[in-house]
Amino acid sequence: MLLDSPADPAPVRPHARRPIRTALEMRTRRRRWLSYGLLAFSLVLLVNAVVGENGYLATLRARQEYDSVTTALTRLQNENQRLREESDRLRTDLNALEEAARRELGLVRPGETLVIVKDAKPSDPRPDAPAPLPSTPR
Repeated sequence: MLLDSPADPAPVRPHARRPIRTALEMRTRRRRWLSYGLLAFSLVLLVNAVVGENGYLATLRARQEYDSVTTALTRLQNENQRLREESDRLRTDLNALEEAARRELGLVRPGETLVIVKDAKPSDPRPDAPAPLPSTPR
């Protein structure tokens, strides 16, 4: 025989109580949160060190830019030296001055004839080249 008594329901707790933690458990929990916090802070510092304003990637970009500017500076210094030497040569050597005038300005002496030779177009640069299309007048 079963006893069903509606007058004696099971006791209901209003709220479950948190278990009382010992000092060791509290210390362990604090250490764990402190470890998580330090880990997060370290990750932020690491990301900043790699991609930050003065990070590793910015340093690499600056080094590449420095190398390219140094190369351009060397090239310009060499060109400047060459132009300085050419300028000195043109000031002191009359033959160099005449050569430059002929080359740059196309000047000739009285009584000389200037002959300009142009390269002729090759008739067929390749033996297997297709024939050109005939042009149609419009």
